[in-house]
Amino acid sequence: MRFELFRDADGHWRWRLRATNGEVIADSAEGYARRQDCEHGIALVKGAGQAPVIDMTLKIA
Repeated sequence: MRFELFRDADGHWRWRLRATNGEVIADSAEGYARRQDCEHGIALVKGAGQAPVIDMTLKIA
């Protein structure tokens, strides 16, 4: 997998995560004014590997 860092049409910084087959499996939900902030967003995703998975289908609405 790889993270791609790029600028959108409005000049904002964005990231996307591609699987080894080239498919996009995640992306930034927002554009960032500063590259540094976009890189911080990537770091947060990288660090989320220990986050628990919660099955929301078991929750009563």
